[in-house]
Amino acid sequence: MNRELYLCVHAAEFPAQALLRLRQDLQSEPVAVLEGRPPLETICALNRNARLRGAVPGMTRLETEGIAGLHLLPRSTEGETAARAVLLECASNFSPRIEDVSGGTVCAFVLDIAGTELLFGPPQQLAERLRTALTEAGFRISIAMSANFHTARLKAAASRGITVIAEGEEAHALAKLPIAALCLAPEHEETFAIWGIRTLGELAALPEAELVSRLGAEARRWRELAHGTASHTFQPFEPEFSLKEVCEFETPVEQMDSLLFVGARMIDCLVARAVAKALSLATFAVEMKLEGSPVHRLLIRPALPSVDRKFLLKLLQLEIAAHPPQAAVQSLTMTAEAGQSSKVQLGLFAPQTPEPSRLDVTIARLKAIAGEDRVGSPVLEDTHRAGSFRMESFVAEYHSAETKVQRPHMALRRMRPPLAVRMVMRADRPAIFHDGQRSYRVEAAFGPWRSQGSWWAADSWDTDEWDVLAQAQDSSPVACLLVLDHAQDRWCLEAFYD
Repeated sequence: MNRELYLCVHAAEFPAQALLRLRQDLQSEPVAVLEGRPPLETICALNRNARLRGAVPGMTRLETEGIAGLHLLPRSTEGETAARAVLLECASNFSPRIEDVSGGTVCAFVLDIAGTELLFGPPQQLAERLRTALTEAGFRISIAMSANFHTARLKAAASRGITVIAEGEEAHALAKLPIAALCLAPEHEETFAIWGIRTLGELAALPEAELVSRLGAEARRWRELAHGTASHTFQPFEPEFSLKEVCEFETPVEQMDSLLFVGARMIDCLVARAVAKALSLATFAVEMKLEGSPVHRLLIRPALPSVDRKFLLKLLQLEIAAHPPQAAVQSLTMTAEAGQSSKVQLGLFAPQTPEPSRLDVTIARLKAIAGEDRVGSPVLEDTHRAGSFRMESFVAEYHSAETKVQRPHMALRRMRPPLAVRMVMRADRPAIFHDGQRSYRVEAAFGPWRSQGSWWAADSWDTDEWDVLAQAQDSSPVACLLVLDHAQDRWCLEAFYD
């Protein structure tokens, strides 16, 4: 094992890769990314198929009109941020110590992999596993490994595939790289061109004293880089874990099938990232930027956290069908919250329970038929209005088996709807009431319990409640709740005490 061992992940043309990783329909097409203000936009990144058609960085939009079949996409800063987070998450699965060396249109990270041989095997095997993970995430990257930090960085930027540089072979591995790999100032590049120095191997062969005397102390640093011996203080950073995917369309999307095609790919990416952290998707929010309209937002909250791709896609389809966007969609953003999967162990002879995914799909379909405010879990509101509640999305909750449920001594059984009664008052207290079938003689009445509120609104209430012990004509006792509604000037039988 080496005391120091670095692996550099280099993703060139990153603006194009960030847009294409979610657009499988364009990955085999020539694509170029434009930046700048119209009509002075220029190409900042492009894929290999676009280069084969003759496109080059810096070409203007007007110059690209002569290239047949070239797809032009606007640069998405938000999409690049989300894609960078995905690449970083994949890399962090192999090493917690990562330094960012990105610049321009390149996204690159250097991993400190010293001592990881016991976990992932030889460096070549680790690099192959990392490259496979990034390829599945939709990236095209090059990898270089070396005991020297800068050697791994320079070699990854200039090569393709996987390169493993043995310790002591750094100078030989860098010898054929052009001087431009050092990103020197134009005047220094011109000086080396006049001297006939075009590669790092030729720079490394120059005598150090004469080179420093002519170009200054910084020339010593260039020579050390060419030799592969330049020192570096590793500066790792702690990435923030967030589940977010962004996709911007070159033309607004009007068909739901096209929207779900991209949404399925985004869900696959979110699920894969959550599974890598041993998590599930508890909720995910969908934001659609509409053409000429405000942002259209949807919130999908399964009853239980899930990583079932087909199930989550079905929920998205039902949610969009219930709340369709009112205009064409220009961009689609998905942000998920991670949660722990709940596990329930059934008894050996216990009946098999339905799958949680079926419950969510059934609830979504019921909402589409009955309405959003008619399906869910009732929640009491913080008010004195009798029977006031609201509907919230159903969420399954598990309670400890050790919790003891106390049996109530008395239960209130409400009438839905309340039963209108005729009342006879004596000394301002209920004496006899009739429910349309039988008459009841009041033996004891406790009250009135007065309640009123929302006098400023149309749905105000003003009631008197009486707890009554009565006796029917057949001498059977009855305990009930009688309510006088002052707004409608009527008595109602609200509930029975059991």
